Amino acid sequence: MADEFEARRVVVAGGCGGIGRAVVRALIAKGATAIILDLEASIARHGVPEGAFAFPLDASNAGSVDSAFAKVVEQFEAIDGLVNLVGFSRERQPVEQTSDEIWDDVTAGNLNSAFYIARAALPLLKKGRDPAIVNTSSGLALKPTPGYGPYSVSKAGVLALTRLLAQENAPLIRANVVAPSAVDTAFLHGGTGRGGDDGNATRMDVDAYLKTVPLARLATADDVVGPILFLLSSQSAYVTGQTLHVNGGLLMV
Repeated sequence: MADEFEARRVVVAGGCGGIGRAVVRALIAKGATAIILDLEASIARHGVPEGAFAFPLDASNAGSVDSAFAKVVEQFEAIDGLVNLVGFSRERQPVEQTSDEIWDDVTAGNLNSAFYIARAALPLLKKGRDPAIVNTSSGLALKPTPGYGPYSVSKAGVLALTRLLAQENAPLIRANVVAPSAVDTAFLHGGTGRGGDDGNATRMDVDAYLKTVPLARLATADDVVGPILFLLSSQSAYVTGQTLHVNGGLLMV
């Protein structure tokens, strides 16, 4: 799989997050050019590794996404892959207590952003070599947990959007989803990725959660990298419109 990533151009939206940085490192190690899209503050915080490019965007804003991809076009005539890791959650609340502001904010950050990014990336992907899209959802999309209403619903929307992209753009472009369970990154510990990852309020009772996971540990960022690279590569050439669950056996479908 290493040789086929040589000189491939892969956009990693959310490339400054915990999983995003691991994906970028893996792509560079395999000879790919990683094109990081993330908040300006996140790029400034984490820097740009050698072998990568970075352009700022607010993924929940259509104009910002279009502007970021306009900068990509100035540098690259085509891209060969898109990995969309953009997403976040807010404080846990039952639907009855969820405000319009929280619902709209989380939906914009997870579902609207996936639409904006895919729409802007498609013209470049259509010019690429064996192009593939990998979006990110969650096990909560299929098995909602109380308090995660807007996150669960918006991540379920990402599943539907990806299947639509797979149908509309076949056979040229493949589109699939990775759906991780809880990953041991700053996001889990209260960070949002919006300008920093220094959160310290863990979102869940980790000990209780691990009792429900057959593999008995939290996922790491590196656990998600392999599935993403698989879905980008020719090893999954006959796979499109699918969801690959990365959850230690927590959800078996």
